[in-house]
Amino acid sequence: MSRFHNPPRQALASLALAVCAAWPGLAAAQSLQALVEAARGYDATFRAAQAAAQSAEFRAAQAEALGRPSAALTASAGTSASDSSRTAGTLQATTLQAGVNGRYPLFNRSNDATMAQARKALDLAKAELDTAEQDLIIRVSQAYFDVLTAENSLSAVRANKAFITEQLASARRNFEVGTATITDTREAQARFDLVVAQEIAADNDLRTRRIALDQLVGQVGVKPRPLLVPVELPGPQPADPEQWVSTADQAHPSVRRARLGLDVATLETEKARAAEKPTLDAVASVTGTNPRGGLDALSRSSGTTTAASVGLQFNWPLFTGGATQNRIKETLALEEQSRNLLDAARRGVALGTRQAFFGLQSVLAQVKALEAAEASSKLALESTQLGYRVGVRVNLDVLNAQSQLVTTQRDLARARHEVLLATLRLKQASGRLGTADVEQLTKLLAP
Repeated sequence: MSRFHNPPRQALASLALAVCAAWPGLAAAQSLQALVEAARGYDATFRAAQAAAQSAEFRAAQAEALGRPSAALTASAGTSASDSSRTAGTLQATTLQAGVNGRYPLFNRSNDATMAQARKALDLAKAELDTAEQDLIIRVSQAYFDVLTAENSLSAVRANKAFITEQLASARRNFEVGTATITDTREAQARFDLVVAQEIAADNDLRTRRIALDQLVGQVGVKPRPLLVPVELPGPQPADPEQWVSTADQAHPSVRRARLGLDVATLETEKARAAEKPTLDAVASVTGTNPRGGLDALSRSSGTTTAASVGLQFNWPLFTGGATQNRIKETLALEEQSRNLLDAARRGVALGTRQAFFGLQSVLAQVKALEAAEASSKLALESTQLGYRVGVRVNLDVLNAQSQLVTTQRDLARARHEVLLATLRLKQASGRLGTADVEQLTKLLAP
């Protein structure tokens, strides 16, 4: 009687069943691109960034009003009482007054700097929104591939469990007929108990990952589309890390924010210096006055009096008690702070870009190594199974060879997912991550 009942074929069938169990309703699975779009309309952090960017547009519009004419309507009413020798008693007079005052700034350097700052602040808000959008793509992608990795891990554990179950049954049969010792049965039983615990942990991990993805995109029961296998994983293009660093220095939102912060600080210095310069405004007013009662009533000269004026208003601060000079010194120090923050941002982005580049190269190399290890593990398992049949290998050797193959396949699937995530992180590190990158990655997933 053979001591080994063709476990490779049965293990393959069990693996297929496990995969089907891990991906129910595969035809209804959702792509990464669809889930990113869903998260755009649900994720509170990203929607908050959108609202902040929208508010910056209105702040900029408020500042632009400083360079436009303005008008105000004023009105007043008052009553006065007076004693007069011409009358026997007290006279009361009521005065109604209304007017329109207008102003148009002709020369005001402080207003010019304020409006320029508002435009920079709007660009800054857009850079922050770009940061939030790239962060959203990374968070959704991480959660997406976390679920796929957890599904692969659970499938691998279940396939290993099916193999160990068959091996345990074979060991028991062989022990009953006297062709194997009790040691084979106990080793298989110990391995079976261990894989049951691993299955429980893997199943719980998958549930946790799915909950996190559901919460991120605002849906229930999200089913990610798995990665196509075999797949040609993309490498970094261009292949020179310094080109990525150069791109990041110009395009990364952090560097853009730091540059805009320096621009705003420079304009703040200009605004402080503008406090020493004159301003010139065009002013105009129309005022109507209507006195009622009092002496005007006796003289029958009561009526509405209208006055209008147009002119220029010039203002030049001569002495501010040292406030302006100290404000200029303060803004110069803050400008130097912004300049150093820009240098720190550029260095940090350059470091992060290089790390992301070499991280992607590392996981690509790991994938190639694990693919070779998978092929070697399959050959090793086949050789061990053959040795078990002819009696030169024991049951534990077969279990170890199968465990090594399952572990290698699990690590290979995880490494492939890490390559795709590392590709997105490199794009993010260089400031180039966008919807087009998500679309490109979606093509690598199962249809």
